[in-house]
Amino acid sequence: MSDDNSEPRGGEEVDSDESPGFSNLERSDLDDEASSQGLFDDLLSGEPIFENKEVLRPSYTPHELPHRSDQINKMATILVAALRGETPSNILIYGKTGTGKTASAKFVSKELESTSQKYSVPCDVEYINCEVTDTQYRVLAQLANKFIEKNEARIDDRVAELEVLLEALDEYTTDADAEPELDAETAVSDDPAESDRFADTESSDRATAVPADDVDANGQLPAAHPLESTPFDSRGEVETKIEDLEADKESFEEVPMTGWPTDRVYSVFFDAVDYDERVVVIMLDEIDKLVEKSGDDTLYNLSRMNSELENSRVSIIGISNDLKFTDFLDPRVKSSLGEEEIVFPPYDANQLRDILEHRSNVAFKPGALSDDVIPLCAAFAAQEHGDARRALDLLRTAGELAERSQTETIVEEHVRQAQDKIELDRVVEVVRTLPTQSKLVLFAIILLEKNGVHSINTGEVFNIYKRLCEEIDADVLTQRRVTDLISELDMLGIVNAVVVSKGRYGRTKEISLSVPIDETEAVLLSDSRLSDIDDVQPFVQARFEN
Repeated sequence: MSDDNSEPRGGEEVDSDESPGFSNLERSDLDDEASSQGLFDDLLSGEPIFENKEVLRPSYTPHELPHRSDQINKMATILVAALRGETPSNILIYGKTGTGKTASAKFVSKELESTSQKYSVPCDVEYINCEVTDTQYRVLAQLANKFIEKNEARIDDRVAELEVLLEALDEYTTDADAEPELDAETAVSDDPAESDRFADTESSDRATAVPADDVDANGQLPAAHPLESTPFDSRGEVETKIEDLEADKESFEEVPMTGWPTDRVYSVFFDAVDYDERVVVIMLDEIDKLVEKSGDDTLYNLSRMNSELENSRVSIIGISNDLKFTDFLDPRVKSSLGEEEIVFPPYDANQLRDILEHRSNVAFKPGALSDDVIPLCAAFAAQEHGDARRALDLLRTAGELAERSQTETIVEEHVRQAQDKIELDRVVEVVRTLPTQSKLVLFAIILLEKNGVHSINTGEVFNIYKRLCEEIDADVLTQRRVTDLISELDMLGIVNAVVVSKGRYGRTKEISLSVPIDETEAVLLSDSRLSDIDDVQPFVQARFEN
């Protein structure tokens, strides 16, 4: 009895041991679930304002580009030569930031590729952003790898087609063997003309070489031999072609992003482009950045390729914000590259309004915009040299701010908040990327303003700049060079430096900060070299104010 009783008691003990553990686990999960609730629930409780936010981003290529039909049509009339198998002229596209250059070029290239597929004309367009890919090695390596990838895909497609052809041959042969009237001797027609047609056919393939007229009444054999409309005469030739294609694919070698001599990279790129018969359009966005960083060697090589290519033809589209960048090019490159030039003028406020209305119809839910939002965004952007990108950023940011405040409608106040936010973001990015010496000069100006000095002069900035250099053990520049750095900060819009006359005491620069002081200081202190000078309180010499 004691044994009988001990077993259930032991079972109860096991259950009691497991139950608390399981219930604790359950309770822990429930506690975690309870603690996690509410973080995003409140944010999700409001109705979303956006229908499709992506159409307001610069990377989006719309199906229609208002007020750019003239430029698009001009590009199309130049590039249509590619659809005839001819080499299009090279194109240089100029215009300020946000004037629709890249969007228009991508729109035309997308149309070109889709039309080339429609008419079975091989045409490839490749896009390179030279602000990111800014050296000859990187440009050639990226292009080489893209064309190697395209070649591999075409080889795979061709091999798949040939394997289907082999299957068709197998079916044809099986059907021919199953038909007793059509053995190796009777498979060939008694007609001398038909006999000559297959006179050179291998005996092993002769059973499959049945003329189209020799189909029985039941239609058990295909009307035509699978190889009849192909360049192959036998199964062996098809198999050899598959082997050759696979060998070509194996021979392709992807270019690493560093480590090879440039001439080897160019050779791999050249072979990859010339592997197939096609017209290639290479689109180089921010082309002036490539020339500025690496010179014009890349453009020289690309523009001279056609004289050496056997199968392909290459055309270049260059896109630049700098109207004068060709002044620095070799005359030979300039003459070959700038065969056609297209200028994109800035948008005015009315054109920007049309663009925003066109995008907002897709981007926002009905009724999400008040009437004054789009005109205000257009007006702000028109002040920035007609920058459509700025207008779209304003509208998107205003929508995000409205959504965060859980309001159902975007109003004028959201646009003004967005304007301040974008301006601050721009300042943060500019300050973050300044050289260390410029950061030290700017930090000196900030320290002076924080100590109540107004209308700061260059001498005061230089004195504090020297102390900051000593704090972080940096080289001290001359006062003349510091004055140049102040002028650069003035050009960037970070400070305002005005030359004023002091009468018989000469002329001096009066400097004031043009950006939010706390945010700018925080960005400067995020630099590891400047972070140690947070508590420096510079000595400010007393002076007499006029």
